[in-house]
Amino acid sequence: MRKLPLHITLLCLCLTYVLQSQTPDPRFSQFYAAPLQLNPAMNGVFDGGMRAVINYRDQWASVLDNQSFKTVAASFDYRHNIVSDDYIAFGFDFMRDQAGPSRMTQNLGHLNVSYLKKLSGNGYSTQGQYLIAGGQVGIGQRSFDFGDLWFSSQFDDFKEEIDLATSNNELLNGNTNAFLNVNAGLMWYGVIDRNFSVYAGAAVNHVNTPNVTFLNDQTEIAERRWVGHVGAEIPFNDQLSILPAMVAQIQGPSRSYTFGSNIRYSNNDWREIAIRAGFWGHIANELESNVLTDAIIFNLTLEYDALQIGISYDVNTSSFVTASNSRGAYELSLIYTTPAKARRTKVTCPNF
Repeated sequence: MRKLPLHITLLCLCLTYVLQSQTPDPRFSQFYAAPLQLNPAMNGVFDGGMRAVINYRDQWASVLDNQSFKTVAASFDYRHNIVSDDYIAFGFDFMRDQAGPSRMTQNLGHLNVSYLKKLSGNGYSTQGQYLIAGGQVGIGQRSFDFGDLWFSSQFDDFKEEIDLATSNNELLNGNTNAFLNVNAGLMWYGVIDRNFSVYAGAAVNHVNTPNVTFLNDQTEIAERRWVGHVGAEIPFNDQLSILPAMVAQIQGPSRSYTFGSNIRYSNNDWREIAIRAGFWGHIANELESNVLTDAIIFNLTLEYDALQIGISYDVNTSSFVTASNSRGAYELSLIYTTPAKARRTKVTCPNF
């Protein structure tokens, strides 16, 4: 019997992705530029009055062309002073992830709320510590398209070809029921001086383990995703600093770790211009294997006044490198922050 062509093999892999509804959540290499996707406690943690964020990721286009894995996310958040130097923050976020020939799609939208408790410092100082607790409550749904999929019952062993006119004999629905989703997180940070800070956070996603099955009268839960992240900004001088960071994510049998650093240069003018360049590593487990290097990530970020624009590229180093020719994913991020209009709305925050 002839071997199946590469595109057919990939189709089978994508079908496996569909049928295993508990597949890991999508991730962003620029996790530091996707705050509400990383940790609900990052809601309201920014210098300014309001913040809008857009993220886009495109992976495996080198193999799947226009059927690549695409993820887009958007969020908006703002703070309100309630007592002394404590704040409550509100926001919303949306994420859409579409994967492969099956167009396996995940849609999630949340309302966000967090409480920022000041532990030290005052509104006139560049120093301060905050402890933040945050939560997200929203609705999600998953779906896929049968159109470009084939099943074992449709493979003709005699002709060694696929007959799409034959029934697939499957009892799958094209989409799950809408489900409630709850996420929660904690974060602490301390600002020691200008361009000198440290932070740590933890979050759990799918606290309520919603049912995301494609089969009638059955249950397949979205497993909880545990997130831990730490980072800092350490200055070399008034204009140059380093921003090391790491995030670890665990969901069911899946393990994912991203770590590295950005170098930041700023002119420290009133209308600040800053440039960041970074080098990151991503490691993850593959099926039943141990944790292996999955990608090497390069990024460049431009900050101009209230606007931050980032671009990054993942160079694939996993066992899929033969098919991908080392081409993995590219990402774009856009963050716009409005200035704080009064001292009582201004919070000293780290650079992430």
